[in-house]
Amino acid sequence: MAPGSSNEKKPDDGQASKENFIHLCNPHLEKMKEDILYHFALGTGTHDFPTLFGDVKFVCVGGSPSRMKAFIAYIAEELGLGSAGCDYPNICAGTDRYAMYKVGPVLSVSHGMGIPSISIMLHELIKLLYHAKCSDITIIRIGTSGGIGLEPGSVVITRQSVDATFKPQLEQVVLGKTVIRSTNLDEQLAQELMQCSKEIGQFNTVIGNTMCTLDFYEGQGRLDGAICLYDEEEKLQYLKNAYESGVRNIEMESSVFAAMCNLSGVKAAVVCVTLLNRLEGDQISSPHDVLVEYQQRPQKLVGYFIKKSLGKVFCLGVTHSIPCVSGS
Repeated sequence: MAPGSSNEKKPDDGQASKENFIHLCNPHLEKMKEDILYHFALGTGTHDFPTLFGDVKFVCVGGSPSRMKAFIAYIAEELGLGSAGCDYPNICAGTDRYAMYKVGPVLSVSHGMGIPSISIMLHELIKLLYHAKCSDITIIRIGTSGGIGLEPGSVVITRQSVDATFKPQLEQVVLGKTVIRSTNLDEQLAQELMQCSKEIGQFNTVIGNTMCTLDFYEGQGRLDGAICLYDEEEKLQYLKNAYESGVRNIEMESSVFAAMCNLSGVKAAVVCVTLLNRLEGDQISSPHDVLVEYQQRPQKLVGYFIKKSLGKVFCLGVTHSIPCVSGS
């Protein structure tokens, strides 16, 4: 291990009850009279978190605000808690950083693009769930990705998030020192999601590793960025090496998502659709209507999982359509 680095493990003792409440790995919070969740425009001194969020059991997060609003409308209809055309207010309307929607036991939150953006959101989301005294929480990231060796439109349920060297870890610099955090995800939850996909039977779904990169272009071996100092042969060899290591898709958020959920004792999963096969190209060229349908697939799968978990699945398949939105 390099000087100044360390492996971190989830503390055995934390700020959590014996009933699967959220762990907070921060003793300083207990000394604060008020906790302001600045990027949500919410605070313990101005909002009653247990009343607002105490019944939450499922949290779905994704990059685009419009996609997460579409998801809450979809899941509301699926759970019989809303109807077509219903409007769902943005709980974070006091800020333009993130959007948050709620219906029944489901919270839907946007996280922006990349590790820094989702990291900020997760810090405040985890504290929100803790202050609300939520228990038995499942958090699922739903999104898009580039596939490796898969047909476009395939859905990948992440087994492990790996870095650009295919290691299942997140390296983060804290107080000038590199700490290494595990990026494994809940295996049982992944299998349950896979079973749900089989029951739906509408699209190809696999369990595989997801490579999380620091950018969209060079970090993912693209040839079409403003800067590219490698050739196509080197790119293809890198992607083939990734495939041989178990990687099936590439995105930019899963590593910190897995690491933070691990440290907080939260059951978590990542479910992303592939918009293209990176072994065949770099640019997303499918027609808009095709991409919209692809982007609905993780929502259908996770929606079915939530319905099944709540005992609301009475027949196979998904009965309602998701409102169509565009976005990356």
